[in-house]
Amino acid sequence: MSAFDEQDIYQEHVLDHYEDPYHRGACGRPTHGHEGVNPLCGDKVQIALQIDDDVIKDAWFDGEGCIISQASASMLMERIEGMTLADLKQFTADDMLALFEARLLPNRQKCCLLPWRVVQSAVHSPVTDDGDDSGPAAGPGDES
Repeated sequence: MSAFDEQDIYQEHVLDHYEDPYHRGACGRPTHGHEGVNPLCGDKVQIALQIDDDVIKDAWFDGEGCIISQASASMLMERIEGMTLADLKQFTADDMLALFEARLLPNRQKCCLLPWRVVQSAVHSPVTDDGDDSGPAAGPGDES
């Protein structure tokens, strides 16, 4: 068996987040948001955040894609809710991969890191009153 067994992505906690995701859908009153796409595989993730006094009060996602991208988005929403922006800034790509727990080949790590990249852009992308993202069109590594 390979050190990077693809079956690792089907661990119970990964499947739980994929089948019963945390905060998938619309955020009640988003203040920030962003969308990102992995053009190599077609994964798409939209993140909506309610940030108040530099604290992430509410974190929601929506999107489509593989088990990895969608489960990692759910895990990330659960992890960052209540986090300060200073703490989020310290939350690295390595932390995201550790949160996912399953070992991934480098090309599959991109699926896992897509939600993390979108969150990093979302905190710098305020949403206007009409719901449009007034921030940058795409963040690092994102294609819109």
